[in-house]
Amino acid sequence: MGQYSMQEALQQFLNGSRIKGGIQALQIEDVWEDIMGKTIARYTDKLQIIGDKLIITTAVGPLKNELLYQKEKIKQRVNEALKHKAINEVIIQ
Repeated sequence: MGQYSMQEALQQFLNGSRIKGGIQALQIEDVWEDIMGKTIARYTDKLQIIGDKLIITTAVGPLKNELLYQKEKIKQRVNEALKHKAINEVIIQ
């Protein structure tokens, strides 16, 4: 039997688990203000990851428009923050 570090064992568990998206969403929430700025972070209601999609929910119409224009930048910044390519699509609701 091979030996794994605690980090490697947890990573393998998460890769096969349904809670992986929830864990990644929490990681993104922790750095969301740093990634997008205080104003956007304040008016973002919810962040979710389902599969390889980041779903951003906000009730503010002008913010939705702004986020629609920044989809590629958001995807790039989030993947950099997670240190791997976890997000392939950004959905604004």
